Amino acid sequence: MTPEDLTHLRRARDLMDREYASPLNVPAMARAALMSPSHFARQFRAAYGETPYGYLMTRRIERAKALLRKGDLSVTEVCMAVGCTSLGSFSARFTELVGEPPSVYRARTHDAVAVVPGCHAQRMTRPSRFREARAASRS
Repeated sequence: MTPEDLTHLRRARDLMDREYASPLNVPAMARAALMSPSHFARQFRAAYGETPYGYLMTRRIERAKALLRKGDLSVTEVCMAVGCTSLGSFSARFTELVGEPPSVYRARTHDAVAVVPGCHAQRMTRPSRFREARAASRS
């Protein structure tokens, strides 16, 4: 992979980070990276270790966790606020990445995260699809 390819992939990743609540699909992300959709998907996975859609959903779940911790929105409102259109798919992905359903996550206290500096709280609460990463962060 060339440095130019990585620059283009970062452009698409930055788009996902900024516009996570927008309806993004692989062709739109590929356009941002100046690649064909299939080439973009292969290159993104090779560079970042997950599919573009997986990365986007991780960003959405990360933002959803922050909104749920605040507690002023319902799970459905949070689902729509982060760009998901299906509550069932959102709940399933949230449960897969976080380890508990969004309603349970919202209901429990998050006081421990409130006293932690933001940069550390982000690292502690970042969803991960890799089980060993989740296990290490809990111990």
